[in-house]
Amino acid sequence: MESKSRRPPLSLLAILLSAVGIAPMLNYGLSATSDLIISDLGISETQFGLLATACFGFGAIGNVVFGKFSDRQPDRTLLLLVFGMAVFAMLLAAIPGGYVLLLVASAVSGLAQSFPNGVTNRILAQRVPGTHRMGWTGIKQSGVQVSQLVASLAFPVLAAWIGWHGANLVGALIAGLIGLLVAKAINSYPALTPEPKPVPKSSANGTVRAESSTRFIIVALAVFGFVNGMGVQATNVYLPLFAVRELDFSLVLGGLTAAVAGAVGVSARIGWGKMMSLGVSAPKLLLLLAIMATCGAGTFLAAGATGHAGLLWLAVILHGASALGVSVVLMASLLRSVPVLSMGSATGWVTAGQFGGFTIGPLAMGVLISSPGGFAAGWIAVGMVYLVCIALGLYLVLRRRPATQSD
Repeated sequence: MESKSRRPPLSLLAILLSAVGIAPMLNYGLSATSDLIISDLGISETQFGLLATACFGFGAIGNVVFGKFSDRQPDRTLLLLVFGMAVFAMLLAAIPGGYVLLLVASAVSGLAQSFPNGVTNRILAQRVPGTHRMGWTGIKQSGVQVSQLVASLAFPVLAAWIGWHGANLVGALIAGLIGLLVAKAINSYPALTPEPKPVPKSSANGTVRAESSTRFIIVALAVFGFVNGMGVQATNVYLPLFAVRELDFSLVLGGLTAAVAGAVGVSARIGWGKMMSLGVSAPKLLLLLAIMATCGAGTFLAAGATGHAGLLWLAVILHGASALGVSVVLMASLLRSVPVLSMGSATGWVTAGQFGGFTIGPLAMGVLISSPGGFAAGWIAVGMVYLVCIALGLYLVLRRRPATQSD
């Protein structure tokens, strides 16, 4: 029977954190050096946005296509795929092959993001006692923001020293080393052996209702993730460029804005995960995060209109604390609701929803900021996206209210 009092080793948590964080490293590195890349390659802001579109488009497809595949593969194989493709993507970006090759690198990076959520959720369900799962979900999901923090600080500095191609080469070498350590260590953590629970024949109707409820949860989380994802990556991809172009920040200081968002996002995801572990309702948290994200979009708009750096930093903090925290609530809800044997495919669908939004957001933002409306039009659109999230959150809260069971 599962031992709920046994504390799992923190080295396993480090594996989960690195697995979630390594795949998006290229995307955040490119974003942090966007002004340099745009001028070096002679591309437009819209073309730069297509890099994120390629990344997240392939990520969305991969999460759907490889969901069942993930359910059948051992953890070590999936982790090798994650790190191997992340390394390959950064190696491609390290080659001075022009814009098309960078598009290919971004697509490979997206495929690398097809597996981390599913395999890490399964590891949590199989190898971590129940009392630690929700809290650990918040920490491991913060791996994405750790990646944002590290890439946003390191890539501009490395790019100033050895160019943005060289920065990607350094990233590939470090990712490869970490991947080898993770692949060697993962099988040393034994799976828990929970006591099987027999299902009485008389519970057939209840089983059907439970399956229907689970399907609704998966769809609802995927839809919310899709809408929120549009605003998240529209902001993440163009935040450093906004700081450089509209507020006259340097390249390094522009990268720092994304780093601060990542740092706040790390703390936020851990905090929201802790609240989930205390039994707080996921719909209520999603509604709160949507309201905060809307305020953040409005503050970005105000920063651009006034040129006030203080408003920009406030907007960055609101963005990191809210929109970047949604993923942990989505993943924790899956851990509460989905059987472990279906965790890969269920996580794949929800993550695909997020990545669908990630795909559209940067492309739309690129078109808007290239238009006469500029960044102001972009931030208004982001705010409207988060208003839709508020409506979805209200619907989920009101739908759950009559229910007698926890989500």
